[in-house]
Amino acid sequence: MEALGDILLPYKEPVALVTRIVTMGQMFSGSFLCYDIYKQGNTKGIPIMPFLGGLIMGILNLKFGFILRDDTMIQVNFFGLSLSILYIMIYYTYATEKGQVWLQMGVAGAFSAALIGYAEMEDPKLIENRFGSIITVFMFYLIASPLLNLKHIVKNKSTEGMPFPIIFSGTIVTFMWLLYGIILKNKFLVLQNVVAFALCGFQLSLFAIYPSKPKSKDKVKAKAKKTN
Repeated sequence: MEALGDILLPYKEPVALVTRIVTMGQMFSGSFLCYDIYKQGNTKGIPIMPFLGGLIMGILNLKFGFILRDDTMIQVNFFGLSLSILYIMIYYTYATEKGQVWLQMGVAGAFSAALIGYAEMEDPKLIENRFGSIITVFMFYLIASPLLNLKHIVKNKSTEGMPFPIIFSGTIVTFMWLLYGIILKNKFLVLQNVVAFALCGFQLSLFAIYPSKPKSKDKVKAKAKKTN
């Protein structure tokens, strides 16, 4: 990694710019879920976890950016945090069980506050490694969460329900952060994004193996049942 980092070092600024742009673009993927919520007029069938996960990751990565004193991480995650707050506000507006949403937001807020408090008290010499490890584990959980339905996907031979735009854009983003991590010679950014890129790549391969079933057929069947 050291040798590759030295080779890529002259390209740090352009890589940082592209990384910033694609990451900010990927953060708009939540708008697709928000549009679905708007169309159906409620949050039925749409979990809040993607939004809360984005909020927690935004807070933690923003703090990590300050720890590393890296402007790209600070700018990108401040933008992502702002979008996550907006998405949660939209979700709350259309939620039918607002009490449950408040509870989930409270848990996410308490979890984030606890980790930020820990970061403030930890030894400055150890915080980069330990805080980076915490972020890595949580990020792996978020990225791998669509694979919780792997058994269902294989059984039905369909990736219907998996968010292709989010996974595809996530693949590009993790690759760019991998390059940026190599340039910075930061082992946590490299480890995070090697595994994340592999997870995204595996999920993309599922779309080639088990393509989604055309929705038009489902609609035709539904209409046929109604007429009968």
